[in-house]
Amino acid sequence: MSKVLLVHAKGGPPLGHVLSRTAARAEVHLLALSALPPAVADSARRLCASVVTPADVTPTLADVTPADVMPTPADVTPADEHRPDLVSLIVARAEAVGADAVLTFSEYAVVAVAEACEALGLAGAGSAAALARDKRLMRRTWRRHGLPQPEFRPVGTEADLHAAARALPGPLLLKAAWSAGSTAHQIIRSPHEVPAAWARSRAVMAESAQLGYAELHVAEADAHYVVEQIVTGTASGWFDEPGWGDYVSVEGVVTGGTFHPVCLSGRMPTVEPFTERASITPALLPEDAQDRIVDLARRAVDALGLRDCGTHTEIKLGADGRMWLIETAARFGGAMTVPQIEEVFGLDLVGMLVDHLLGRPVAWPGRALTPARARGAAGSLVVLAVDGRGRAWPDRRIWDFRAVSADVPLSRGSRLSVVAESSLADGEVVPVYDPAAGANTMAALCLLSAADARTVLRDFETVVDALPRVLPAAQPQEVSA
Repeated sequence: MSKVLLVHAKGGPPLGHVLSRTAARAEVHLLALSALPPAVADSARRLCASVVTPADVTPTLADVTPADVMPTPADVTPADEHRPDLVSLIVARAEAVGADAVLTFSEYAVVAVAEACEALGLAGAGSAAALARDKRLMRRTWRRHGLPQPEFRPVGTEADLHAAARALPGPLLLKAAWSAGSTAHQIIRSPHEVPAAWARSRAVMAESAQLGYAELHVAEADAHYVVEQIVTGTASGWFDEPGWGDYVSVEGVVTGGTFHPVCLSGRMPTVEPFTERASITPALLPEDAQDRIVDLARRAVDALGLRDCGTHTEIKLGADGRMWLIETAARFGGAMTVPQIEEVFGLDLVGMLVDHLLGRPVAWPGRALTPARARGAAGSLVVLAVDGRGRAWPDRRIWDFRAVSADVPLSRGSRLSVVAESSLADGEVVPVYDPAAGANTMAALCLLSAADARTVLRDFETVVDALPRVLPAAQPQEVSA
């Protein structure tokens, strides 16, 4: 039986979903770089031939002899040197178990796994993986290819940020180059806001690292930022009804350097600054609009030169058909994107990618699947302590999914569930939403299945409006605790 080394870290699709689909295709050996979610710890040990946890990894890292790493791209500065210890650990573990494929679904481990696959001679994202991870390199690459994107400047110091704020038309968005989940995003509307924005972004990145949401392989990644012009998006003219956000994602895969689009996911409007609230599959777009979006995603992925990996490309929609690239990742979309696609289109993307990496034939869609091919719709909702207009809840609440499922009226046939491994336990206090921390302050992740995407959108609006009413109020002693 073929063997797969699965490298787990925070982020990405739920580990339980990934493990069950991978184990159906091969013998799985799990290398956990972050703690296993309690909800899946038992099943992980049942499904896997071996499990190496952080407790096993920490002492091992200190003893690993550094191996050669891939050449860094020409436009990476000397400060962007890679840490060879993690790559060596992955290579050593893959060799120990006789892995025929190595993969990860975590943004934070993508570069390390790509380098390990190169060292092992296995299929993977390839030497261009960093271009789909470091937002500075990504934007430089797209600029060389003449692709539409916001104006930007790489920044590494507060002085750099001051210079960029003088050079670029505002408002501006400061991003950490290696972040995910909209963490460390800061809107800068005038030059005098630069010092506070810089300090806050740096602090959030340090906090994220403590939580395990940080790049695992690149030295000094927390010092790398990009600032870009905020372009004006609109869903009007793209969608036939209100309520949709002004950006979409194209889900796909690259095999042997060829991009295969799978489908598009739509969004609810983000919460300021740009924290994602909900993803909905499929996006209810006319076919001609979908074709134009997919074409831009294809050009974006091709420019990066990825080889064998999932892809997730976010695109901002503007007036008069304008579009701007937000970012591309060398992995499938996170949260519940992959389970949504399986439910709606019947495609097990995890299993299909495993088969491909193992050299088995896979029938990828010939073109992006449209809403006409969907079997219903599904969406994932990030529970944040803000209402439908992005305003903070007036008081603190206790997360209790039983209250939500019992008291929130959904459309006939709609089904709402909670993703336990990505959510607080019932009885815990919902965090106050922090715009700079983004998804780090989420309380829960919910999955909703419905007859169509229109119904998912409306039901999510109902849930968002109802949450501060149906969730139990927190007592002072619970908040202080």
